[in-house]
Amino acid sequence: MMDYIATFHTHFSAVKTHRSLGAAGVEAVMMPTLRALSSSCGTCVAFRADRDMRECLDGEYECLYQVEKDGGYTCLMDNA
Repeated sequence: MMDYIATFHTHFSAVKTHRSLGAAGVEAVMMPTLRALSSSCGTCVAFRADRDMRECLDGEYECLYQVEKDGGYTCLMDNA
């Protein structure tokens, strides 16, 4: 399982992605966006998945990050 954080341009996009992940059976949590990741929308979605969940991201996402074991972040998809 890998940990991910998705950032968004709008709060509404974060809500849509949170719902979409839940409908796909993925436990997801909405939380404040770390300023190290984005200064755009203040809400991000953190989730853990063992398969590709990109289809669950709302089209208005900003970036999808993989959370590294050392606590760092790798941007997998950038839609800025």
